[in-house]
Amino acid sequence: MSLTVLTTDIRTEHDVVLARQRARQIASLLGFEAQDQTRLATAVSEIARNAYQYAAGGRVTFELEAQPPMLVVTVRDRGPGITRLAEVLDGRYHSPTGMGLGILGARRLSDRFDVRSSPDTGTTVLLGKLLPARAAAAVTSETVARLGRELAVAVTPDPHAELRAQNQELFRAVEDAAQRQLEVERLNQELAETNRGVLALYAELDEKAADLARASELKSRFLSNISHELRTPLNAILNISRLLMDHVDGPLNEEQERQVRFVRTAAITLSEMVNDLLDLARIEAGRSVVRPTAFTVLDLFSALRGMFRAMALSETVALVFEDPSELPPLHTDEGKLSQILRNFIANALKFTETGEIRVSAAAVADGRITFAVADTGIGIAPGDQEKIFEEFSQLDSALQRKAVGAGLGLPLSRKLAELLGGQVALSSELGAGSTFSVTIPVRYAVPRVSVPGQPAIEEVQHA
Repeated sequence: MSLTVLTTDIRTEHDVVLARQRARQIASLLGFEAQDQTRLATAVSEIARNAYQYAAGGRVTFELEAQPPMLVVTVRDRGPGITRLAEVLDGRYHSPTGMGLGILGARRLSDRFDVRSSPDTGTTVLLGKLLPARAAAAVTSETVARLGRELAVAVTPDPHAELRAQNQELFRAVEDAAQRQLEVERLNQELAETNRGVLALYAELDEKAADLARASELKSRFLSNISHELRTPLNAILNISRLLMDHVDGPLNEEQERQVRFVRTAAITLSEMVNDLLDLARIEAGRSVVRPTAFTVLDLFSALRGMFRAMALSETVALVFEDPSELPPLHTDEGKLSQILRNFIANALKFTETGEIRVSAAAVADGRITFAVADTGIGIAPGDQEKIFEEFSQLDSALQRKAVGAGLGLPLSRKLAELLGGQVALSSELGAGSTFSVTIPVRYAVPRVSVPGQPAIEEVQHA
């Protein structure tokens, strides 16, 4: 629905000024802010001047539309039309007299803009400005009648006064533009200073990253070298203690037997820690080799059962392996998977005084398999469950003080699982036991891209 507020003809230069004045008055009566009044008046003035200059006159109609609530100004003329309208609207053409600039400027100042032109019918330009919220709900015939009465008694300034008003608006616009330019320059200066700070920060981060990389390389090299150096005396201790316990040089008395067994146990513990350190150093340096082979879970469990049968297990703790015969064969690094499960089982044996330790495996979605080691031990508090996967980290408990270890088994297990394309998980409740699990692909796949948080794999050997 459209309601006509006012219609005025354009025949002289004075009529162009009058159209501008009427646009400002109507916008003011409808509650437009001063800036929007100026925008509308300027747009109407530009289009009305085009009609006067290029078509020898025209007609300006002011209307109110209900949906959406909008003041619509239509400028019609019977002139020759705009021959290159598409180029004008695209900003590719401006006439020597500046007609294209006026049309583009009016479009930018309007919420709605439409232009139709042909040599036969002339040119019609529609300018729309959305009504303020307080006037949007009052688009009725009573509103139009009120506007008509108020316009009839409104004093129309003379052209010179309108020109002075335009000049003042221009000065204010220039001042606003200058102020915005100063603000932009200030913001650009702040941005330049921020950029310099960011560049300095990036340079410092790069330097720190390089230092950390060098430190990590030195740590890995140190662990690798010290592990190799420790192996020679450890092997000597293990070999000599074995010869003594086998009575190669004669029998030992009971006290000597106990002391030699203590030495051998300590040497075995230290050898396991050295091996763990060497494995960690290899993984962190990206030199750990994955050797996928085909094997079954049944064979893996049989080997683990035989390995732990030889250990002196407590009579109050049962080590149970569930039947894995229904599971598919695996093609991954059996040695590394076995090492993960050995660490889980050995850890469970240290902290389980009564009950059982149950080892199981189950196929899960997406071609993966989960191995779990559940115990009925002391359990782990929620706040400590992530801590135990940190290197050299041990919990404070009576059993922990009795247990022998360096706190490397679980961190190593996590890194080995990531190396095989899987992850470890822990479910535990203090006083109610723990379940450590590792989920890996049934068939190992060489990573094609580097995944953040996972160690690099430089070599994969297939058997």
